[in-house]
Amino acid sequence: MDHSALLTDAFDRIQETVHSTLADLPADALTFRVDAKANTIAWLIWHLTRVQDDHVAGVAGTAQVWTSGGWVERLDLPFPVADIGYGHSADEVAKVRTGTDLLREYHDAVHDRTVDYVQTIGPDDLDRIVDENWDPPVTLGVRLISVVSDDLQHAGQAAYVRGIYERR
Repeated sequence: MDHSALLTDAFDRIQETVHSTLADLPADALTFRVDAKANTIAWLIWHLTRVQDDHVAGVAGTAQVWTSGGWVERLDLPFPVADIGYGHSADEVAKVRTGTDLLREYHDAVHDRTVDYVQTIGPDDLDRIVDENWDPPVTLGVRLISVVSDDLQHAGQAAYVRGIYERR
C-alpha cells in the first residue's frame, strides 16, 4: 500500500468536509452556537486547522503556515501566536470571528503544506519517534493519524452545527 497516498486521501477528506461545511454559509452561521457554551463553526474550523498546522510543522521541522504565511495577521485573533485553541473557554471560542473565505484559504494553505510533507516521507519514517513525552513514545505515523482523527471529529462537529443552524 502507498502510505503517502493513503495519508493524502485522509487529509483530502478533512478538506472536503471543511469546504462543504463552509460552502455558501451565511456569515451569522459561523458564530451560531447550539447553546451558550458550545463551539462555533468558525472556532471548530480554525482550531482543527491550527492543530494540523502546528502538529505537521512540528514533525516536518518547518515553520507553521500560521506564522510563515501571514495568517496570524490576516485572521487577527486575540490569542497568543502559539495558541491552537486547546482548552479554550466558551468566551475564547466566541472570539473567533472571521469570514468563510479566510478560514477556507487558511485551511487550504495548511492542507497543501501537509500533502507536500506526506509525499516526502518513506514507510520507515512512520516509525520515527517524534514525541517522547508519552508512554509509549509517539511515532510519526501515530502523530499523523492522531491529527487526522482529531480533525475529522472537529470537521464533523462543524458540519453538524451547520445542519442545526439550517434547521432552526
